[in-house]
Amino acid sequence: MIETPSLVDQYCHGVLRTELGLGTFEAYLGRTPGPPAPGTTFFDTQTGFAVRRWCPPLLDLEPHCPPARYLARRRELGVLEVGRRLLRGSGITTFLVDTGLPGDLMRPQEMAAAGAAEAHETVRLELLAEQVADTSGTVESFLANLAEAVHGAAGSAVAFTAVAPLEQGIAPAADPPGPGEVRGAAGRWLAGRQVGGRLTDPVLRRHLLWNAVATGRPLQLHIGVSDPLLLGDFIAAATGLGTDLVLLHGYPYHRQVAHLASVHPHVYADLGPALAHTGVRAAAVLAEILELAPFGKLLFSTGARGLPELYVVGARVFHDALEQALGGWVADGAWSRTDALRVAGMIAAGNARRVYGLEGRDPAPSTG
Repeated sequence: MIETPSLVDQYCHGVLRTELGLGTFEAYLGRTPGPPAPGTTFFDTQTGFAVRRWCPPLLDLEPHCPPARYLARRRELGVLEVGRRLLRGSGITTFLVDTGLPGDLMRPQEMAAAGAAEAHETVRLELLAEQVADTSGTVESFLANLAEAVHGAAGSAVAFTAVAPLEQGIAPAADPPGPGEVRGAAGRWLAGRQVGGRLTDPVLRRHLLWNAVATGRPLQLHIGVSDPLLLGDFIAAATGLGTDLVLLHGYPYHRQVAHLASVHPHVYADLGPALAHTGVRAAAVLAEILELAPFGKLLFSTGARGLPELYVVGARVFHDALEQALGGWVADGAWSRTDALRVAGMIAAGNARRVYGLEGRDPAPSTG
Protein backbone atom coordinates (compact mmCIF):
# COMPACT_ATOMS: atom_id res chain seq x y z
CA MET A 1 0.00 0.00 0.00
CA ILE A 2 1.16 3.55 -0.81
CA GLU A 3 0.30 5.44 2.37
CA THR A 4 -0.03 9.23 2.66
CA PRO A 5 -0.56 9.94 6.37
CA SER A 6 -0.86 13.69 5.80
CA LEU A 7 -2.75 15.55 3.06
CA VAL A 8 -2.42 19.28 2.40
CA ASP A 9 -5.27 20.46 0.18
CA GLN A 10 -3.34 23.27 -1.43
CA TYR A 11 -6.34 24.73 -3.26
CA CYS A 12 -9.98 24.58 -2.22
CA HIS A 13 -12.94 26.75 -1.23
CA GLY A 14 -15.29 26.66 1.73
CA VAL A 15 -18.16 24.24 2.31
CA LEU A 16 -21.72 25.52 2.06
CA ARG A 17 -23.30 26.30 5.43
CA THR A 18 -26.86 25.83 4.20
CA GLU A 19 -29.06 22.78 3.61
CA LEU A 20 -29.19 21.73 -0.03
CA GLY A 21 -32.04 20.71 -2.27
CA LEU A 22 -31.50 18.36 -5.20
CA GLY A 23 -31.06 21.21 -7.68
CA THR A 24 -28.39 22.99 -5.63
CA PHE A 25 -26.58 19.74 -4.87
CA GLU A 26 -26.47 18.81 -8.55
CA ALA A 27 -25.28 22.29 -9.56
CA TYR A 28 -22.27 21.98 -7.23
CA LEU A 29 -21.70 18.38 -8.23
CA GLY A 30 -21.54 19.35 -11.89
CA ARG A 31 -19.71 22.65 -11.24
CA THR A 32 -21.83 24.41 -13.82
CA PRO A 33 -23.92 27.58 -13.66
CA GLY A 34 -27.13 25.66 -14.34
CA PRO A 35 -28.93 22.35 -13.89
CA PRO A 36 -28.23 19.19 -15.90
CA ALA A 37 -29.97 18.74 -19.23
CA PRO A 38 -33.54 17.43 -19.02
CA GLY A 39 -33.57 13.68 -18.50
CA THR A 40 -29.97 13.60 -17.25
CA THR A 41 -28.21 13.91 -13.90
CA PHE A 42 -24.75 14.98 -12.78
CA PHE A 43 -24.66 11.82 -10.69
CA ASP A 44 -23.99 10.11 -14.04
CA THR A 45 -20.46 11.51 -14.26
CA GLN A 46 -17.10 10.27 -13.01
CA THR A 47 -17.47 12.68 -10.07
CA GLY A 48 -21.00 11.50 -9.34
CA PHE A 49 -19.99 7.84 -9.36
CA ALA A 50 -17.02 8.61 -7.10
CA VAL A 51 -19.34 10.37 -4.62
CA ARG A 52 -21.56 7.27 -4.50
CA ARG A 53 -18.55 5.02 -4.03
CA TRP A 54 -16.73 6.87 -1.25
CA CYS A 55 -19.21 9.03 0.66
CA PRO A 56 -22.14 6.78 1.69
CA PRO A 57 -20.12 4.73 4.23
CA LEU A 58 -19.19 7.95 6.04
CA LEU A 59 -22.94 8.55 6.47
CA ASP A 60 -23.67 4.94 7.54
CA LEU A 61 -24.87 3.80 4.12
CA GLU A 62 -23.65 1.14 1.72
CA PRO A 63 -21.30 2.14 -1.13
CA HIS A 64 -23.01 2.91 -4.46
CA CYS A 65 -26.40 3.46 -2.82
CA PRO A 66 -28.99 5.23 -5.01
CA PRO A 67 -28.71 9.05 -5.12
CA ALA A 68 -32.20 9.50 -3.63
CA ARG A 69 -31.29 7.39 -0.59
CA TYR A 70 -28.02 9.22 -0.18
CA LEU A 71 -29.65 12.66 -0.29
CA ALA A 72 -32.36 11.54 2.14
CA ARG A 73 -29.71 10.42 4.63
CA ARG A 74 -27.96 13.73 4.14
CA ARG A 75 -31.12 15.57 5.18
CA GLU A 76 -31.59 13.25 8.19
CA LEU A 77 -28.15 14.09 9.57
CA GLY A 78 -28.23 17.80 8.80
CA VAL A 79 -25.69 19.99 7.07
CA LEU A 80 -23.35 20.47 10.05
CA GLU A 81 -23.04 16.78 10.89
CA VAL A 82 -22.62 15.83 7.23
CA GLY A 83 -19.88 18.43 6.85
CA ARG A 84 -18.02 17.19 9.93
CA ARG A 85 -18.25 13.52 8.95
CA LEU A 86 -17.15 14.03 5.37
CA LEU A 87 -14.37 16.56 5.96
CA ARG A 88 -12.91 14.46 8.77
CA GLY A 89 -13.32 11.31 6.71
CA SER A 90 -11.38 12.83 3.81
CA GLY A 91 -8.04 12.46 5.59
CA ILE A 92 -7.09 16.07 4.78
CA THR A 93 -5.04 17.61 7.59
CA THR A 94 -4.57 21.12 6.18
CA PHE A 95 -6.83 23.24 3.97
CA LEU A 96 -5.60 26.25 1.97
CA VAL A 97 -8.86 28.07 1.36
CA ASP A 98 -9.54 30.58 -1.43
CA THR A 99 -12.07 32.93 0.18
CA GLY A 100 -12.81 34.90 -2.96
CA LEU A 101 -15.94 33.21 -4.32
CA PRO A 102 -19.51 34.30 -3.55
CA GLY A 103 -21.94 32.14 -1.61
CA ASP A 104 -22.62 31.10 1.96
CA LEU A 105 -19.29 29.30 2.28
CA MET A 106 -17.29 28.46 5.39
CA ARG A 107 -14.29 30.62 6.22
CA PRO A 108 -10.90 28.98 6.92
CA GLN A 109 -11.44 28.87 10.68
CA GLU A 110 -14.78 27.12 10.17
CA MET A 111 -13.17 24.61 7.84
CA ALA A 112 -10.55 23.95 10.50
CA ALA A 113 -13.20 23.30 13.15
CA ALA A 114 -15.42 21.12 10.94
CA GLY A 115 -12.53 19.09 9.57
CA ALA A 116 -10.48 18.86 12.80
CA ALA A 117 -7.63 20.20 10.69
CA GLU A 118 -5.50 23.26 10.10
CA ALA A 119 -6.65 25.91 7.62
CA HIS A 120 -5.03 28.95 6.03
CA GLU A 121 -6.35 31.64 3.71
CA THR A 122 -5.38 32.33 0.13
CA VAL A 123 -6.48 35.81 -0.96
CA ARG A 124 -8.15 36.28 -4.34
CA LEU A 125 -6.69 39.37 -5.99
CA GLU A 126 -9.76 40.33 -8.00
CA LEU A 127 -12.01 40.39 -4.93
CA LEU A 128 -9.42 42.39 -3.01
CA ALA A 129 -9.41 45.03 -5.76
CA GLU A 130 -13.21 45.12 -5.85
CA GLN A 131 -13.39 45.65 -2.09
CA VAL A 132 -10.84 48.46 -2.28
CA ALA A 133 -12.77 50.09 -5.13
CA ASP A 134 -15.95 50.08 -3.01
CA THR A 135 -14.30 52.38 -0.47
CA SER A 136 -12.04 54.53 -2.70
CA GLY A 137 -13.37 57.75 -4.16
CA THR A 138 -10.64 58.67 -6.66
CA VAL A 139 -8.19 56.94 -8.95
CA GLU A 140 -5.29 58.05 -6.78
CA SER A 141 -6.85 56.76 -3.57
CA PHE A 142 -7.85 53.51 -5.26
CA LEU A 143 -4.33 52.77 -6.48
CA ALA A 144 -2.73 53.75 -3.16
CA ASN A 145 -5.24 51.73 -1.15
CA LEU A 146 -4.84 48.77 -3.49
CA ALA A 147 -1.08 48.69 -3.02
CA GLU A 148 -1.55 48.88 0.74
CA ALA A 149 -4.20 46.12 0.68
CA VAL A 150 -1.99 43.73 -1.28
CA HIS A 151 0.93 44.41 1.05
CA GLY A 152 -1.27 43.90 4.11
CA ALA A 153 -2.76 40.67 2.79
CA ALA A 154 0.72 39.29 2.15
CA GLY A 155 1.37 39.49 5.88
CA SER A 156 -1.36 37.02 6.80
CA ALA A 157 -2.28 34.94 3.73
CA VAL A 158 -0.22 31.95 2.64
CA ALA A 159 -0.69 32.83 -1.03
CA PHE A 160 -2.52 34.96 -3.57
CA THR A 161 -4.77 33.47 -6.20
CA ALA A 162 -5.98 35.03 -9.43
CA VAL A 163 -7.83 34.18 -12.60
CA ALA A 164 -5.14 34.25 -15.26
CA PRO A 165 -5.79 36.44 -18.32
CA LEU A 166 -5.96 33.17 -20.28
CA GLU A 167 -9.49 32.69 -18.93
CA GLN A 168 -10.41 35.86 -20.84
CA GLY A 169 -8.68 34.53 -23.93
CA ILE A 170 -5.75 36.93 -23.48
CA ALA A 171 -2.08 35.98 -23.30
CA PRO A 172 -0.59 38.16 -20.53
CA ALA A 173 2.16 40.57 -21.52
CA ALA A 174 5.59 39.89 -20.13
CA ASP A 175 6.04 43.20 -18.32
CA PRO A 176 3.96 45.15 -15.78
CA PRO A 177 1.78 47.91 -17.27
CA GLY A 178 3.20 51.43 -16.92
CA PRO A 179 1.88 53.95 -14.36
CA GLY A 180 0.00 55.94 -16.98
CA GLU A 181 -1.60 52.84 -18.43
CA VAL A 182 -2.67 51.73 -14.96
CA ARG A 183 -4.15 55.14 -14.05
CA GLY A 184 -6.07 55.28 -17.31
CA ALA A 185 -7.46 51.77 -16.85
CA ALA A 186 -8.41 52.51 -13.22
CA GLY A 187 -10.18 55.70 -14.24
CA ARG A 188 -12.22 53.96 -16.93
CA TRP A 189 -13.13 51.05 -14.67
CA LEU A 190 -14.12 53.18 -11.68
CA ALA A 191 -16.14 55.59 -13.83
CA GLY A 192 -18.27 52.81 -15.30
CA ARG A 193 -18.52 50.68 -12.17
CA GLN A 194 -21.27 50.35 -9.61
CA VAL A 195 -20.58 49.22 -6.04
CA GLY A 196 -19.88 45.49 -6.08
CA GLY A 197 -18.97 45.50 -9.79
CA ARG A 198 -16.55 42.80 -10.92
CA LEU A 199 -13.01 43.52 -12.05
CA THR A 200 -12.69 42.63 -15.72
CA ASP A 201 -10.17 45.19 -17.01
CA PRO A 202 -7.13 43.29 -18.35
CA VAL A 203 -4.67 46.09 -17.56
CA LEU A 204 -5.72 46.24 -13.90
CA ARG A 205 -5.66 42.47 -13.61
CA ARG A 206 -2.13 42.44 -15.00
CA HIS A 207 -1.21 45.20 -12.55
CA LEU A 208 -2.56 43.05 -9.72
CA LEU A 209 -0.52 40.04 -10.81
CA TRP A 210 2.70 42.01 -10.71
CA ASN A 211 1.81 43.59 -7.35
CA ALA A 212 1.36 40.08 -5.98
CA VAL A 213 4.65 38.90 -7.51
CA ALA A 214 6.43 41.79 -5.76
CA THR A 215 5.34 40.50 -2.32
CA GLY A 216 7.16 37.19 -2.71
CA ARG A 217 4.10 35.19 -1.70
CA PRO A 218 3.25 32.20 -3.94
CA LEU A 219 0.80 33.13 -6.69
CA GLN A 220 -1.80 30.61 -7.84
CA LEU A 221 -3.02 31.13 -11.42
CA HIS A 222 -6.29 29.68 -12.73
CA ILE A 223 -5.61 28.56 -16.27
CA GLY A 224 -9.11 27.63 -17.38
CA VAL A 225 -9.65 25.62 -20.55
CA SER A 226 -6.75 27.30 -22.35
CA ASP A 227 -3.28 26.23 -23.37
CA PRO A 228 -1.02 27.21 -20.43
CA LEU A 229 1.98 27.50 -22.77
CA LEU A 230 0.53 30.93 -23.63
CA LEU A 231 1.70 32.01 -20.17
CA GLY A 232 5.29 31.56 -21.30
CA ASP A 233 6.25 35.24 -21.54
CA PHE A 234 4.79 36.09 -18.12
CA ILE A 235 6.41 33.05 -16.51
CA ALA A 236 9.79 33.90 -18.02
CA ALA A 237 9.53 37.53 -16.86
CA ALA A 238 8.83 36.39 -13.28
CA THR A 239 11.93 34.19 -13.20
CA GLY A 240 14.34 35.02 -10.40
CA LEU A 241 11.97 37.37 -8.55
CA GLY A 242 11.48 35.01 -5.63
CA THR A 243 7.80 34.23 -6.26
CA ASP A 244 6.60 30.70 -6.97
CA LEU A 245 3.79 30.32 -9.52
CA VAL A 246 1.32 27.47 -9.03
CA LEU A 247 -0.73 26.64 -12.12
CA LEU A 248 -4.29 25.59 -11.23
CA HIS A 249 -6.97 23.74 -13.17
CA GLY A 250 -4.80 22.88 -16.16
CA TYR A 251 -6.78 19.80 -17.23
CA PRO A 252 -7.09 18.80 -20.09
CA TYR A 253 -3.76 20.58 -20.67
CA HIS A 254 -2.09 18.76 -17.79
CA ARG A 255 0.89 17.70 -19.88
CA GLN A 256 1.61 21.29 -20.87
CA VAL A 257 1.38 22.36 -17.22
CA ALA A 258 3.75 19.55 -16.27
CA HIS A 259 6.16 20.69 -18.98
CA LEU A 260 6.18 24.26 -17.64
CA ALA A 261 6.91 22.91 -14.16
CA SER A 262 9.81 20.91 -15.58
CA VAL A 263 11.55 23.81 -17.33
CA HIS A 264 10.95 26.71 -14.91
CA PRO A 265 12.29 26.49 -11.36
CA HIS A 266 9.56 28.73 -9.95
CA VAL A 267 6.58 26.95 -11.57
CA TYR A 268 4.54 24.24 -9.83
CA ALA A 269 1.66 22.09 -11.07
CA ASP A 270 -1.61 21.53 -9.20
CA LEU A 271 -3.08 18.04 -9.55
CA GLY A 272 -6.59 19.02 -8.37
CA PRO A 273 -9.38 18.56 -10.92
CA ALA A 274 -7.04 16.73 -13.30
CA LEU A 275 -7.53 13.73 -11.00
CA ALA A 276 -10.84 14.43 -9.28
CA HIS A 277 -12.74 14.89 -12.55
CA THR A 278 -11.29 11.82 -14.26
CA GLY A 279 -12.36 9.31 -11.61
CA VAL A 280 -11.27 5.79 -12.45
CA ARG A 281 -8.96 7.18 -15.16
CA ALA A 282 -7.02 9.30 -12.64
CA ALA A 283 -4.07 6.89 -12.43
CA ALA A 284 -3.46 7.25 -16.17
CA VAL A 285 -3.60 11.04 -15.93
CA LEU A 286 -1.22 11.03 -12.94
CA ALA A 287 1.21 8.80 -14.82
CA GLU A 288 1.21 11.25 -17.75
CA ILE A 289 2.02 14.15 -15.39
CA LEU A 290 4.79 12.15 -13.70
CA GLU A 291 6.35 11.52 -17.11
CA LEU A 292 7.19 15.23 -17.39
CA ALA A 293 7.19 17.08 -14.08
CA PRO A 294 9.81 16.68 -11.36
CA PHE A 295 8.15 15.03 -8.39
CA GLY A 296 9.02 17.98 -6.15
CA LYS A 297 6.93 20.29 -8.35
CA LEU A 298 3.53 18.55 -7.96
CA LEU A 299 0.91 19.55 -5.39
CA PHE A 300 -2.21 17.69 -4.29
CA SER A 301 -5.50 19.58 -4.10
CA THR A 302 -9.18 18.84 -4.35
CA GLY A 303 -10.23 22.14 -5.93
CA ALA A 304 -13.45 21.49 -4.01
CA ARG A 305 -16.18 24.05 -3.40
CA GLY A 306 -19.51 23.88 -1.64
CA LEU A 307 -20.04 20.13 -1.19
CA PRO A 308 -18.02 18.32 1.50
CA GLU A 309 -18.36 15.26 -0.75
CA LEU A 310 -15.92 16.82 -3.20
CA TYR A 311 -13.13 16.88 -0.61
CA VAL A 312 -13.66 13.17 0.04
CA VAL A 313 -13.70 12.39 -3.68
CA GLY A 314 -10.58 14.47 -4.37
CA ALA A 315 -8.64 12.77 -1.57
CA ARG A 316 -9.79 9.21 -2.29
CA VAL A 317 -9.26 9.46 -6.04
CA PHE A 318 -5.78 10.84 -5.35
CA HIS A 319 -5.00 7.90 -3.05
CA ASP A 320 -6.28 5.42 -5.64
CA ALA A 321 -4.25 7.03 -8.41
CA LEU A 322 -1.08 6.89 -6.31
CA GLU A 323 -1.70 3.26 -5.43
CA GLN A 324 -2.32 2.22 -9.02
CA ALA A 325 0.51 4.24 -10.60
CA LEU A 326 3.27 4.15 -7.98
CA GLY A 327 2.19 0.83 -6.49
CA GLY A 328 2.20 -0.70 -9.95
CA TRP A 329 5.75 0.50 -10.59
CA VAL A 330 6.85 -0.97 -7.27
CA ALA A 331 5.23 -4.29 -8.16
CA ASP A 332 7.04 -4.24 -11.51
CA GLY A 333 10.38 -3.57 -9.82
CA ALA A 334 10.78 -0.20 -11.54
CA TRP A 335 10.60 1.72 -8.23
CA SER A 336 11.54 0.75 -4.71
CA ARG A 337 8.81 0.91 -2.10
CA THR A 338 10.90 3.38 -0.11
CA ASP A 339 11.09 5.79 -3.05
CA ALA A 340 7.38 5.38 -3.83
CA LEU A 341 6.42 6.28 -0.25
CA ARG A 342 8.79 9.25 -0.28
CA VAL A 343 7.39 10.64 -3.55
CA ALA A 344 3.81 10.06 -2.40
CA GLY A 345 4.51 12.04 0.78
CA MET A 346 6.06 14.88 -1.21
CA ILE A 347 3.08 15.24 -3.52
CA ALA A 348 0.49 14.75 -0.78
CA ALA A 349 1.87 17.28 1.68
CA GLY A 350 5.61 17.90 1.70
CA ASN A 351 5.82 20.02 -1.45
CA ALA A 352 2.96 22.26 -0.33
CA ARG A 353 4.47 22.72 3.12
CA ARG A 354 7.71 23.86 1.50
CA VAL A 355 6.20 26.11 -1.17
CA TYR A 356 3.77 27.87 1.17
CA GLY A 357 6.07 27.92 4.20
CA LEU A 358 3.53 26.16 6.38
CA GLU A 359 5.96 24.87 8.99
CA GLY A 360 5.77 27.17 11.99
CA ARG A 361 2.94 29.27 10.51
CA ASP A 362 -0.08 29.85 12.75
CA PRO A 363 -3.26 28.38 11.24
CA ALA A 364 -6.59 30.19 11.11
CA PRO A 365 -8.14 30.23 14.61
CA SER A 366 -10.79 27.57 15.13
CA THR A 367 -14.37 28.58 15.90
CA GLY A 368 -15.19 25.32 17.67
